[in-house]
Order: sequence, then structure tokens, then C-alpha cells
Amino acid sequence: MPSSQKPVVVVGSINIDLVANAEKIPMAGETVRGSDFQVHPGGKGANQAVAVAHLGYPVQLVGKVGTDAFGEQLLSYLLEAGVDVTAVEKYEGSSGVAMIAVFPRGENSIVVTPGANAFVTPDYLDAHRETIRGAGIVLAQLEIPIETVQYLAGLCEQEGIPLMLDPAPAHALPDDLFRHLRWFTPNETEAAFFAAQFSKGADELEPARVAEIFIGTGVDSVMLKMGARGVYLASSGGSSQIIPAFTVKAVDTTAAGDAFNGAFATALMLGMENMKAARFAVAAAAVSVTRAGAQPSMPSRAEVDELLGAQQ
Repeated sequence: MPSSQKPVVVVGSINIDLVANAEKIPMAGETVRGSDFQVHPGGKGANQAVAVAHLGYPVQLVGKVGTDAFGEQLLSYLLEAGVDVTAVEKYEGSSGVAMIAVFPRGENSIVVTPGANAFVTPDYLDAHRETIRGAGIVLAQLEIPIETVQYLAGLCEQEGIPLMLDPAPAHALPDDLFRHLRWFTPNETEAAFFAAQFSKGADELEPARVAEIFIGTGVDSVMLKMGARGVYLASSGGSSQIIPAFTVKAVDTTAAGDAFNGAFATALMLGMENMKAARFAVAAAAVSVTRAGAQPSMPSRAEVDELLGAQQ
């Protein structure tokens, strides 16, 4: 790695995904018949790290796996994808597990059990401070303890490293956390949840107003991920723009947001300006939804460039 090319560092979850395909979303108390079952590596942290690695950019992951059979499997997947796992440690217990149901139009519902991810603590981050200090940008999510995310935000600010937070799954955050963020990247459901901390009726507001609420908390820049409508990008400097989605046939939307975040961070590290980086990331997410699984769906640089070229 050239000395000028600082890696992306991802601090987050590492899960095994147990994926079942079904014809419809079950009602409470209802059992539905599945048509297929697969096991994939996942976890938002690991997914975003693999997204970066598949695009050919250096990436380091800070997280934990269990000492169960899944733990070794997960490390093997990460190494094979090209992720630096030097800072990944083993917890004496189970790995994180996500149970995912995928439905015919590509929608999904997910239940996550944290396992080893619950032990990614502030002390653990201190033990790997040098890894974080060497980052060009740090990515985080909410599948590790909130106090760890809050500590990471302060650490990144101390070290002068931009922090991108993907606030999923949605969970109440301390108000003062937002001012430490360079990038805040919720989807529509998450945006409504977090905006409600600061404004009543936020779920009925237009993207521009929702982004304005987050900018008012001290966030530097906001990207609202709006699915088939694309992404709304806004910054504290006053610029804003909608980046339209690409037209593709969705097979499985699992980890599309992770593909987006990993690709956006990669594009920024490659020197792209914000709007171009966002379009690159939208293309990466579009490729990811055309195939099943989380990490297996992450596109290569060539695939992203091909879609960008085809839909200019």
C-alpha cells in the first residue's frame, strides 16, 4: 500500500447470516413455508469492509468473532475477500448471528443476535487506537454497543479523522454524538426515527427538511438513502442534490446500504468529489441488489464502472 494511500477502517459487527426465502411476510404467530435456505457471511461492519475490498481499496476491520464454528468461517471469508483482519479478535462465546427472511420483490426482514459484537468495547478500541489513527476515513454502524460508537466518535475527532455513521439498526443516540460526524447516512425509516428526536412529525417531512434537521445538530454532511428514488445529499455548506437510482432488477436488497457506504468511502479516498462519489456509491448499491446475499453481492470496481458507463 503506498504511504499516501490511507486505508478505510471499519469498526463494526461481524455476523453469520442465515437466509431463508419465503413467498410472503408472515403475520404475528403465522408460519410460512420457505423455498430456499443459505448461509452467508454478514454483519454491517464486515459487509462494508468487504465492499471496500471488492472495489480494490485497502481496508482494515476492527471487530470480534466468537470461538464457535462460525468464527473461523467468518475470518476465512474476510481474508478471502482481501480484508485486513489484524485487529479482529476472538471472544470466548458465540459469534453474531442474523436471521434474514427474503421475499419475492427483494424486501427483507432481519433479526440480529449480537454475540461477540456486544464485546466491542471502548477499551477494545483503545487497544487498536493505532489502527484507527492510521485511517483515511472510519466507518461505523449500530450493531455494536452505542457507548462504543460514542467513544469512537470522540476518538476520531481527537485524531482528526472523518467518521461516517450508518445508523442501523435504528437506536436512540445521544444528541451530542451528531456533531462529531462528518457523514450521517440513514435510510428513510432510520431518518424518520432519528429526526423525531429533534422535530415532531419528522416522518412526514420532505428529504430536504429532514436533512436540514440533521445539519442543525452539527452533522457536517447527510446522505439520505431513499431506495429506488436514489440518494439525497446535503452538506452544512448549503449544497444539496438528489442522485437518482439506477434501474435494475432487484433480487435481494440485503446489504445494499452497506455496499453504498463502502463504495462512497472508497470513492472519497480515491479523490472523487462528493457528488461523483455518491453516484459511484449508488451504482455499487444497484449492482449489489441484483444478486443474493450480503458479502457475496458486493461488486467489483469493473462492475461499478460498467454500470456507470451504461447509464450515463
